[in-house]
Amino acid sequence: MQASVFHRFYREQLPCVPWKNGGGVTREIACYPAGADLQSFEWRISIADITHDGPFSDFSGIDRVITLLSGKGVRLVSQQGEKSDIDHLLDEPFQPFYFSGDLPITADLLDGPCQDFNVMTRRGVCAAQVSICRNSNRLGPAPAGVLMSLFGAWHLNTETLDPGQGLWWSDKQVSWTASPQTKEATLLAALIHPVRV
Repeated sequence: MQASVFHRFYREQLPCVPWKNGGGVTREIACYPAGADLQSFEWRISIADITHDGPFSDFSGIDRVITLLSGKGVRLVSQQGEKSDIDHLLDEPFQPFYFSGDLPITADLLDGPCQDFNVMTRRGVCAAQVSICRNSNRLGPAPAGVLMSLFGAWHLNTETLDPGQGLWWSDKQVSWTASPQTKEATLLAALIHPVRV
């Protein structure tokens, strides 16, 4: 595999961008296409530190997936009096929760700050599949995505991911053979697929 196919990152070295409402910070992993802003991206993957209760930003037309990485978690609530309303306790680590960015969501921390993995995809353009791997697995093929080692070391094809390290790719169909190298190894996989109309 050519090194140019993917981009490596370290979870703790991602730059922090404070939220406008002061409720947390975002560490962007990847946004597609390159240079897209929040109104024009097709997909965006990031890690968020939620430090205060408050509303999520409006992302109408966007489908979202949130996965608790650390902390006690957060309660996600929308109250519009409609069937689409949600009241979800995101308190189990590594359990992806899918929801619509159309909903006005309020986030209430359960017991202190938490850190979450977030995937956003533009509805009708692409969709995300987020999963947690603890055993040998074959992932893909997918034209874009992120793989991140939460615990332990992983072999991915001819590459190795250390704890806290990840990689992302776009514009190329890639299949991965993921093999844990330590007992506690846990891998987070977010694969992005185009929506075929």
